[in-house]
Amino acid sequence: MSKDNGSADEVFGFFTEIGIINQLSTAMFAKSLPDGVHPSHFSILNHLARMGDGKTPMRIASAMQVTKNTMTHSLKVLQDRGYIDVQPDPEDGRGKRVYLTETGRAFREQAIALVSEEFRHVIGADQLTIMRRIRGDLEQMRKHLDDNR
Repeated sequence: MSKDNGSADEVFGFFTEIGIINQLSTAMFAKSLPDGVHPSHFSILNHLARMGDGKTPMRIASAMQVTKNTMTHSLKVLQDRGYIDVQPDPEDGRGKRVYLTETGRAFREQAIALVSEEFRHVIGADQLTIMRRIRGDLEQMRKHLDDNR
């Protein structure tokens, strides 16, 4: 019995659609963020809120799949705005740990509320039905890809 890996067009088409949805939604999201804060910066705050505080910059960079230099710049932007606190790593004197501040948590919640309001203008009942139907499958796909990177 052969394993069905899908055709190249089928697999590429699936990820193309996800990529385009990501581009469109990120552009909408960017409009709701203050000047100087990019969706990639928000992703760091969201990661810390979802996965827990106290991550090292390298661990966050790995999760975001960016370079150390890119992460250093992003963390500086977030720290300058008071959204995160970077502290010495108690286990490694040379290392650092990143923590969300109350200001950062409040900013994240506010950003989610603003973008949700923006999406309400384009998401109707049909789109909401689709989102509810496929979210679990997309979560499974994300976990699988994350486990196999």
